[in-house]
Amino acid sequence: MRWLVGWSSTAPVTAGIGSAGATGSDGETVHPVGSQLLWGDPDPLWAVGDWRPDEVRVIKADAQNRIAVLGTCGASDEELRVGLFAARGGALRHLTAWSGSYTAVVQVGRRVTVCGDLAGARPVFHTPWAGGTAYATAALPLADLIEANLDFGHLAALLAAPDVPAALHDSTPYDGVRRIPPGHALILRTGAREIAGYEPVASLAVAAPSADPDSAVDAVRDALVEAVRARLSAPRHVPGADIDPGPVPGMGPAERRAARGMPVAGIGADLSGGPASGTLALLAAGLPGMPGTVLGHGTGAGERLLAVTFNDLAVGGREAELERAGTLAANPRLHHVVVAGGEESLPYADLDGPLTDEPAQSLVTAARHRARLASGSADHFTGYGARQVLDAHPARLADLLMDRKRRHLVRPITALAKADGSVLVPARVYGAARRLARTPYRAGIELLAERLLERRFDEPGGAVGASLAALTWARPGPAARWLTGEALAEVSVRLQASTNRSGVGPGLRPGDHRARAALARQAADLRVLEQAAEIRSQRLHAPFLDNQVVRACRALPEALRVQPGARAAILRTVLEGAGVRDLPPGWGAPSHASAAVAARTGIRVAADSLMALFGTPLLAEAGLVEARVVRKALRAAAQGEPLPLDGLADLVSLELWLGRLLARRGTCWTGTPARQRAVPAGITPKRGALASGGGAGVV
Repeated sequence: MRWLVGWSSTAPVTAGIGSAGATGSDGETVHPVGSQLLWGDPDPLWAVGDWRPDEVRVIKADAQNRIAVLGTCGASDEELRVGLFAARGGALRHLTAWSGSYTAVVQVGRRVTVCGDLAGARPVFHTPWAGGTAYATAALPLADLIEANLDFGHLAALLAAPDVPAALHDSTPYDGVRRIPPGHALILRTGAREIAGYEPVASLAVAAPSADPDSAVDAVRDALVEAVRARLSAPRHVPGADIDPGPVPGMGPAERRAARGMPVAGIGADLSGGPASGTLALLAAGLPGMPGTVLGHGTGAGERLLAVTFNDLAVGGREAELERAGTLAANPRLHHVVVAGGEESLPYADLDGPLTDEPAQSLVTAARHRARLASGSADHFTGYGARQVLDAHPARLADLLMDRKRRHLVRPITALAKADGSVLVPARVYGAARRLARTPYRAGIELLAERLLERRFDEPGGAVGASLAALTWARPGPAARWLTGEALAEVSVRLQASTNRSGVGPGLRPGDHRARAALARQAADLRVLEQAAEIRSQRLHAPFLDNQVVRACRALPEALRVQPGARAAILRTVLEGAGVRDLPPGWGAPSHASAAVAARTGIRVAADSLMALFGTPLLAEAGLVEARVVRKALRAAAQGEPLPLDGLADLVSLELWLGRLLARRGTCWTGTPARQRAVPAGITPKRGALASGGGAGVV
């Protein structure tokens, strides 16, 4: 894990850089473990973890004006200096406009500004500390700093309504640690905090000006190319360059590094056969220069971009994608590697792993991803986030109705009717979209609160059913049916309280609101996946989550988004603009069945270990579930009953995360007095409702 951490204190400017860590009314002196000091007291900043030298840049105008950028940023030092001067006047948005994925921290006098990203892949957290405010890009260090307990209301919301921002609000799994929303910045002045948005939001009442489809797609292409180029132009990292793996007959240096758990030097990409990963691989391989070459190493001319395809031997159904991946890999600038995975790489097969900052579904599939990434490069492109930024959420149909663009609903509704085979589909979908367009945000949240209290979780099945269920402001999560009544009541109270906050409503249309929430969840899941499946010395790059790509995709016209196959068509146009026109037949065809089959097969194979995991679960100790109810659901799923598999993944991943959190030793901080780790007392629900642990529902 890598993060930055610092604080804004109320202390006067009397200390020097060498005294960083001294703070508090009781004279505490604390430092993050394994840290690199970027600047000192009274408002210190550290970089913690295995940051590469080029990933940490600090530009100073003078002792009181400086900017730190951590991550991959395409801006030059001069551009950072210009940005620093602009930030002195209070401008924020330009700090998020450079290509790449990074976190910018600006100090102007005693004012500290920390910018989060638009997707939520690089979040910012904060907590009161020593009369001021501490902040970090990870929640666990702050939880350790204040010795926080668990926030059981947040954990209940993660299971009951994971896609509903009103349920989660700004909370984290740790009591007292808060997060800023995507598209916002944390501004600190001598300990006092302010959260400000830097991205303009379209009015709910007035539609944004209609964009030209061709120019909007061109903007997406330009943003993607710049995002890829920012990674290619960064200094190449050679993992283990100072370590001699030792001679092994029949193995070259790259193979020896891989055998020792080190990625291959250079640039690589996933190549699943889908449009997102294929687009990134072809863009990276086709940009001018030497994409796969490590500067200063090797011959410099013949090295190709490493393309990795995962072939799941335990589950079939992806033969067409594998064939398309092989066709794409025939590009002479790609070196294709196929990683075969058996039952050992199924979901749930290997539930051991490191502690992550937060829980997420990816904990149950981390070993599966690690098997693929272990054969990848030191810098590895992934297509995560493409679906969320390019595809149209079903709720966007209501947005079109609000803008009086009914004719654009014909093609998506016709496609649903064709898939379902029912003549009633158009009327059902149109009616649901019309109801959503006429439903206020407050009413939608109150309806969800009622559904949770009344335990109404049944939803129609199939593609049409999923679309109808998604045509709401908010819906229960797939794990909600297995929660106790007390846990559901807690989430219902949180939802009702959200309607009483000032400025009720997201200020967005329902489709835009749901799409942003889905993007934030995907970004959070990817962040956890990076930590859970981490390969030493490897960096995963997700250009679709970069700020400039997200902005370009949000500018796409709604009428273009909702068309069937829009994502594949947009990416095909992107590749054509980059000179790539020869794509295999069927490129961009959707395939979701294999993931569900893999999850169900994994539950069946790992049934015994899952039953043992929920023998005396920590979730039951917290009052969130009853063990017998979850065990019954796991047995039913292993036998093939049609239960929501995503809900079971949420339960298992949260149970795993709680176990790893409580089993850890040590803390993220050192100093005097000695610090305890977060959750020092274990599972101790503070609220009576959750402490009782009764009233679970039935399957």
